[in-house]
Amino acid sequence: MDPRAVETLQRVFGYEAFRGEQSEIISHVVAGGDALVLMPTGGGKSLCYQIPALVREGTGVVISPLIALMQDQVDALRAVGVRAGFLNSTQDAEQRRQTEQAFLAGELDLLYLAPERLGLESAQNLLDRGRVSLFAIDEAHCVSQWGHDFRPDYLRLSMLHERWPSIPRIALTATATDATRREIAQRLQLTDARQFVASFDRPNIQYRIVPKNDPKQQLLTLLRTEHPGDAGIVYCLSRNSVDATAEFLTQQGIPALPYHAGLDSATRQRNQSRFLREDGIVMVATIAFGMGIDKPDVRFVAHLDLPKSVEGYYQETGRAGRDGLPSTAWLAYGLQDVVQQRRMIDSSEGDAAHRRRLGAHLDAMLALCETIECRRTQLLAYFGQDYSNADGAPACGNCDTCLTPAESWDGTVPAQKLLSTVVRLWREHHQRFGAGHIIDILLGKQTARVEQYGHDALTTFGIGGELREAEWRGVVRQLLAQGLLGVTSDGYGTLVLTEASATVLNGSRQVRLRRDLEKSTARTRKPAVADLPGEAAGLFERLREWRATTARAQGVPAYVVFGDATLRGIAATKPASLGDLAGISGVGEKKLESYGEQVLALVAESAEATPVG
Repeated sequence: MDPRAVETLQRVFGYEAFRGEQSEIISHVVAGGDALVLMPTGGGKSLCYQIPALVREGTGVVISPLIALMQDQVDALRAVGVRAGFLNSTQDAEQRRQTEQAFLAGELDLLYLAPERLGLESAQNLLDRGRVSLFAIDEAHCVSQWGHDFRPDYLRLSMLHERWPSIPRIALTATATDATRREIAQRLQLTDARQFVASFDRPNIQYRIVPKNDPKQQLLTLLRTEHPGDAGIVYCLSRNSVDATAEFLTQQGIPALPYHAGLDSATRQRNQSRFLREDGIVMVATIAFGMGIDKPDVRFVAHLDLPKSVEGYYQETGRAGRDGLPSTAWLAYGLQDVVQQRRMIDSSEGDAAHRRRLGAHLDAMLALCETIECRRTQLLAYFGQDYSNADGAPACGNCDTCLTPAESWDGTVPAQKLLSTVVRLWREHHQRFGAGHIIDILLGKQTARVEQYGHDALTTFGIGGELREAEWRGVVRQLLAQGLLGVTSDGYGTLVLTEASATVLNGSRQVRLRRDLEKSTARTRKPAVADLPGEAAGLFERLREWRATTARAQGVPAYVVFGDATLRGIAATKPASLGDLAGISGVGEKKLESYGEQVLALVAESAEATPVG
């Protein structure tokens, strides 16, 4: 390990040692090698290019799609004494000129550019005139044309190798299957680069998937009982759902803001800025929000609609708990989610191969939702990784299926009854219906529609009394998830048989189903300060108040001053000198100089205010 890298880590960033593969990656890039890095959110990807940029001669150029966040990224670096700047469309001509001059004068350690700007000949000529130490391609999965965050401008980044072949490149992403990794390497001309794949496990995140039943009310219960006052993200599929959910939470006294492409850019920027800078804001958003968000104290990510893929789900849930403290990934999932996603795939643009690819993504997501095994084990298996916890056990003990083991049951006969009803409706009446009407027939309900069409004459009418309506909806959902039942793409979502349905009807295939719990009984989260003794918890809250005031005065997000994990360390150890404070993780040279005396004064005041005995 280059001693300059270790010294930089300790002096600038305030961390004692590298984690996982960081040291090997950094050594490789410092020596001039190309690298492709897959590392989970919160795993320390940024240090893998920031430290080489500080150690090598010249300026590290970071290619990032996140124009709206560049200012915050640069502010965070400047707060630890790194000379950083950016060039993008938010600047006026004079601001751009100053940044360009600083780069040419060798006065920048890091320069952030959007791929669109790098495509300009003027930007390329600028880089030719300066000294570039490395190129970092952040959010590298954006190059994948079949991914959930595809950015066309990323396809042009192969020009880095062509125009500047001697400058090392490091591409980084928080999520990629083997197929996506190969696509990244091919499109960025990194097939000869050394690949580093860290564990995708995020042990501090508790994964929970619950049956959907009045999801907004379920969400409200989660926030009030487990995350009062916490910052979090709520993902919804549609803009209307985002607006309705944000309004609902606000009416319930929870500070919530909407974020989606239908809002004007000024509103989106204002809401994003509040989320980053204020404590306890809940952002309700479509998947357009979140990539590159460095806020470390997001305590929960909730999904009110089914994500389209495991990669998307992992990327979104990974925005919780970047500081390593306990956090929750919560998803409410129901029959309508499956119907809606199947219908969207069938009616999507693109050829049959594209629809098959979308279907495979959805199948993997449905398998994760319906599993009775450890969710973390299945999630990691999707990315080609085996799971075993610190004791070598194959289950994590920190997901709902581990904390409250689910049951499976033989659903073959109920499946046959339901599929038979679909068959008879078509054969005898040439009619197709959605799940609700078919369940009414199975339960023998004399509804107006049943009487209108004479469906009480069907031989399956009333034969499903062994299950309640909610249980039948679970049967339909799981048959759809297993591909044993289909849905039409005509906008009505009516149920149809699939090729595999015949194997159930003729008895050659057994159908195992997951038994839905009436309500989630998984162990709930405790607040982030729950394991601090009372005195330390009080100091932690005073430090948070000081941090908020300081951040507002500087116009930066609170985490730029100090993250929660660092404040916890201060509260727990109660440093009495600058030397003591410098030994706490996250307190580097620049922050010690900027905030050291203020923090020590707060600690001393807290000690004086605490009654003895």
